[in-house]
Amino acid sequence: MKKSTVTEIKARFDKEVERFSNLETGQVATIDAQISLELLTSAAKAIKPDANHVLDLGCGGGNYTLKMLTKVPNLDCTLIDLSQNMLDKAQERVSEMTNGKVNCIQGDIREIDLARDHFDIILAGAVLHHLREDADWEFVFRKLYDSLKPGGCLMISDLIVQENDSVTALVWEKYGEYLKEVGGETYQQKVFDYIEIEDSPRSMTYQLELMKKVGFSSTEILHKNSCFGAFGGVK
Repeated sequence: MKKSTVTEIKARFDKEVERFSNLETGQVATIDAQISLELLTSAAKAIKPDANHVLDLGCGGGNYTLKMLTKVPNLDCTLIDLSQNMLDKAQERVSEMTNGKVNCIQGDIREIDLARDHFDIILAGAVLHHLREDADWEFVFRKLYDSLKPGGCLMISDLIVQENDSVTALVWEKYGEYLKEVGGETYQQKVFDYIEIEDSPRSMTYQLELMKKVGFSSTEILHKNSCFGAFGGVK
């Protein structure tokens, strides 16, 4: 099936600002969204307690940065998203929570210039699964690695697949059951339909190995439930 273009993904997220701006509930389609949010930001603080600058990639309404600011206050914050509507909302919410600088960049991470050795923490929540080809994955991981200060961390929460096709089928069956419990068969089908056209996730193993390939000194697995995981790497 032909996947959504960047323009089509941007158009969908332009219309989803409120749904992606609920810090209390997280994303109901994402299993354990709140657990992953808490674990990623807690781990980032443990790794870089003296952090000054956080990059939130695919920031949406700013939930990850807001949670990070409850642990390490008054960070300088760089927010990146395809959707200007999302960025406007994130900037409004984040600016109320920090005395640091808030810089917003609208665009595709593959095309955005990032300074080297610049960020203490990079948060990537439900964004990297939009990458398509292996070359794009490696290019982006290398770019994020280069933009971290030594000792900085990249923390990811995302949709994932399994290494074994049979296990993937089992996990997605379980995920389908979860979606039906949340919103019934119509909701289940809606979520599966937009995953099919919009997303191209990789396994957690693939991403951890890619982190090591581009230079990360260590990697951490924080949480995995069904087809969602929280993990990261330290430069």
